[in-house]
Amino acid sequence: MPAARHNYAVPLLPKGRCFPLLTLTVAVLTALALLYALGRRMLRLAGKYHRQLARFFWTALVLCFVTGMVLQPKTVYEGAVTGLNAWWNIVFPSLLPFFIASELLLNFGVVHFMGVLLEPVMRPLFNVPGAGSFVVAVGYTSGYPIGAMVTARLRTSRLCTRIEGERLMAFTNNSSPLFMLVAVAVGMFHDPALGALIAGAHYLANLTLGFALRFYGRRDREVLPAPPQTGNIFSRALREMLRLQREDNRAPGQVIGDAVKKAVNNLLNIGGFIILFAVIIRLLTGAGVIDLLARLLGLILGPLGLAPAVWPAVASGIFEMTIGTKIASEAAAPLLHQLVAVGVILAWSGLSVIAQAASMIAGTDLRLTPFIIVRVFHAALAAVYTCLLFGPARPLAETLARPVFAPLVEHTASLWTGAWLPLIVFLLALGGIVLLALFYHLCRGVRILIFRTGR
Repeated sequence: MPAARHNYAVPLLPKGRCFPLLTLTVAVLTALALLYALGRRMLRLAGKYHRQLARFFWTALVLCFVTGMVLQPKTVYEGAVTGLNAWWNIVFPSLLPFFIASELLLNFGVVHFMGVLLEPVMRPLFNVPGAGSFVVAVGYTSGYPIGAMVTARLRTSRLCTRIEGERLMAFTNNSSPLFMLVAVAVGMFHDPALGALIAGAHYLANLTLGFALRFYGRRDREVLPAPPQTGNIFSRALREMLRLQREDNRAPGQVIGDAVKKAVNNLLNIGGFIILFAVIIRLLTGAGVIDLLARLLGLILGPLGLAPAVWPAVASGIFEMTIGTKIASEAAAPLLHQLVAVGVILAWSGLSVIAQAASMIAGTDLRLTPFIIVRVFHAALAAVYTCLLFGPARPLAETLARPVFAPLVEHTASLWTGAWLPLIVFLLALGGIVLLALFYHLCRGVRILIFRTGR
């Protein structure tokens, strides 16, 4: 009798459930395939119609802004008045002399003269042409966004490549020294000695980034034709300046009139941005967006030890630095925390300044992305330098700052009384750079003479 066969196979699924599970699996796989195809289609459409999508996004933002203006007219008026006061009392008097002087120096060929003379100095330091020395001088003695404006002029005049222009624009845009020394230190903190600390951390951070940016885009293939290397470097620089003056057929009066007209137009453009973002900040504050943004920033600033009282100041400073620094100076927090917040805000400069810089370079091929990235690193470095300088630098700042700025100590943020002081500092800085170049070429000539004599 044959032995009985035993089936030891264990069924994987209970009887009757195999078909529904198979159907569910097919449905899930089909849905994933459809989602994948739909995602690829949407990505292709987004790549194809990215301009239309961006315009739709900005249109939606404008509609929200107009709705807020209709619903909160008093808030809009107060924000506009705040922005107008900041522009008229701080920005206009501190930037107008620089805008006029920079236009005149560009039109009369002085920048071309410096470009030939300072090429051996600026190239090893910052990997920028000699004409960049003018941008450095005006950028570190004026304020936002004149560095971007002059860099755009250099690029339009073919005095720098695109990469060199992006390097210059990234580390030569600084807050005005008069704004930091008078408006912030005196008008907001009521302590002139803090001006040296605030300005020192701000400038040291940007100079550090300037040295680091010399390695940015080193494989750039764009090369501008170099001027002929015949004759002495001083005679070559003078010939370059005279050549530009011969090509410009305008009378000196017309040159000055055009410079004033362009300077005022640029300042009106900047004033519009400041007023616009002042209104936006008021509306966002009333809607609770600034408080929400402050809480989100607290996730980053809290572990770093920054007091919660200054978080709203940093959140406001993301949009406009003048309002942000004012809130930081009034925050119920230790002085070091207030100064760190001010350093971060001034270095970041705010979306208002970034928009101003974007408008200045709109007619060129300069990209804004490197400028924004450097602003983030500038903010981080400014905070670090503020912490390092707060202890050892403050006694020295109290000794040096009070006698120098005693005539400017006013309990108001108006800069009209000292509007020409930064221009004098600018001319001194410009003269110092030229003297540095002269000293460099003199030492080089002596070295060559010694080597030739030794032979």
